[in-house]
Amino acid sequence: MPINITMPALSPTMEEGNLAKWLVKEGDTVKSGDVIAEIETDKATMEVEAVDEGTVARIVVPAGTEGVKVNTLIAVLAAEGEDVKAAAAGGGDAAAKAEAPKADAKPADAKAPDAKAEAPKDAEKPAAAPAPAAAASAGPAPARDGSRVFSSPLARRIAREAGIDISAVSGSGPHGRVVKSDVEKALASGGAKPAAAPAAAAAPAAAPKGMSDDAVLKLFDEGSYELVPHDGMRKTIARRLVESKQTIPHFYVSIDVELDALLALRAQLNDAAPRREDKPAYKLSVNDMVIKAMALALRDVPDANVSWTETNMVKHKHSDVGVAVSIPGGLITPIIRKAETKSLSAISNEMKDLGRRAKERKLKPEEYQGGTTAVSNMGMMGVKNFAAVVNPPHATILAVGAGEERVVVKGGEIKIVNAMTVTLSTDHRCVDGALGAELLAAFKRYIENPMGMLV
Repeated sequence: MPINITMPALSPTMEEGNLAKWLVKEGDTVKSGDVIAEIETDKATMEVEAVDEGTVARIVVPAGTEGVKVNTLIAVLAAEGEDVKAAAAGGGDAAAKAEAPKADAKPADAKAPDAKAEAPKDAEKPAAAPAPAAAASAGPAPARDGSRVFSSPLARRIAREAGIDISAVSGSGPHGRVVKSDVEKALASGGAKPAAAPAAAAAPAAAPKGMSDDAVLKLFDEGSYELVPHDGMRKTIARRLVESKQTIPHFYVSIDVELDALLALRAQLNDAAPRREDKPAYKLSVNDMVIKAMALALRDVPDANVSWTETNMVKHKHSDVGVAVSIPGGLITPIIRKAETKSLSAISNEMKDLGRRAKERKLKPEEYQGGTTAVSNMGMMGVKNFAAVVNPPHATILAVGAGEERVVVKGGEIKIVNAMTVTLSTDHRCVDGALGAELLAAFKRYIENPMGMLV
């Protein structure tokens, strides 16, 4: 029987990805564990391993295809002893027949089977251009109050054909997602409301986010620009920043910290680093010490080490510090887990490894998803001070400016010190001004008395 290879979910939140490259071709024999393809998510490129053994009978989704939904059929294997041509011809049909019942059996997982079951039909022949009404209903359905209703494609189609308002249907899927069984139950009970008239249904779509292409391009002379399509990373950054600014009430607290003691200790520790293979075992940066100081400050002020949900305050037991790393096309925040428990040398070496693999887009999802806070350091670019945007589910992010010589007055005397400005952005729902100031005060103590980070 043909073995279907589907688009894997490389992280719990992944819904689609780009099939960047096939590392096998039709006719190749593969074994379990062989790397057969490379998948690009919004933040990383990951390898896909074969689970079964067999011969590649048909590649359904070609290399370079973007926006491939999770669980979509991407290739077919012929099992050992099976005719390759027969497997290539029957793989798609087998997928449709085998997976259609799963949508009924597990309503909560309806999203994945729906996409999986419908994919073979799309793979067999290009779909005709949808009618305007169908196109309008392809995306997530809007509720009557304008908020988004999460629902599976199959549930939306059934609701549309039955003429009911899907926003009136209670969802039983993950995060309240409306699935097929919910719509069928609503139909059977007669509890669903009739769908709104087409004109009213189209109203929410009349307010797009940002200016349209036509509205922007008509302001410039033809030939004076080029169009660069948004890639997955840029779309994700845009979506998350809009979400952050629309849902998180930002509050900002700034403070100046002196660096002389920290710079002296850093030089002493680097000079004392043991050598391995004629290279120092570590080389500490100011940023490594900032990460450690932030982690310890959160340990000392646990009420600030939190995340907000609509029903709970999530209090974290460890300081998982995300560090903003600029990569071609965007930004990613690899995370130093349990940073408060790690030595400066361990943080330094781990950060170098994460930063290198981030630029190569080789991070695993668990290495950049989550975290309890973040540090964004633009000091090395000469930026004196700035305010960063909180990245949910974090409640805080520390923006670090450039260290520089400044003139200060101490004990009535004018002195020159090395100092920098840091700005803490907080989610005011859970970290208010006083708590943010307490956290910054703890951070300042560790930076100005850095020996405290060694004990």
